[in-house]
Amino acid sequence: MKRTLLLSFAAMALVVSACSAAASPSAAPASRAPAAAAGDIVETATAAGSFKTLLTAATAAGLVETLKGEGPLTLFAPTDAAFAALPAGKLDSLLKDPAALKKVLLYHVVAGKVTADQVVKLKSAKSVEGSPIAISVKDGKVYLNEGTMVVTTDIETSNGVIHVIDKVLLPPGM
Repeated sequence: MKRTLLLSFAAMALVVSACSAAASPSAAPASRAPAAAAGDIVETATAAGSFKTLLTAATAAGLVETLKGEGPLTLFAPTDAAFAALPAGKLDSLLKDPAALKKVLLYHVVAGKVTADQVVKLKSAKSVEGSPIAISVKDGKVYLNEGTMVVTTDIETSNGVIHVIDKVLLPPGM
């Protein structure tokens, strides 16, 4: 039991290190995270420490079990800084409207495991919410919907993959 916990903590430390670097403003180019599957999407995001707002929102929207599910899933995960950059009052209004919040969060999820080498070959990906996410590559950087940059790729989880993004994606009409 102790050995399993130690191995789990070591793997989580690698993910935390990768995600912490991605959350800093100086991490402009997308970097590849270590391929250590510490746990499911929720466990991995929790261990990283830079996704507290995302996890709070997932709880409020009733999506934690979905993100812990069998998968595979691809999560384009906005950091706490990305949520903080939303227009004043937007996050609070979303947290008060679970249906709208769920729609926004599901717009960050793609069914299946889509790794960075696959993402760069796509023009768009259909989100679980139902709307497409536009994908483009400019100067070696991947952008979603033209203005959201992927800053860290391929954080492996037991039920999919996380790509860290620098802004919150809003579905069309929101």
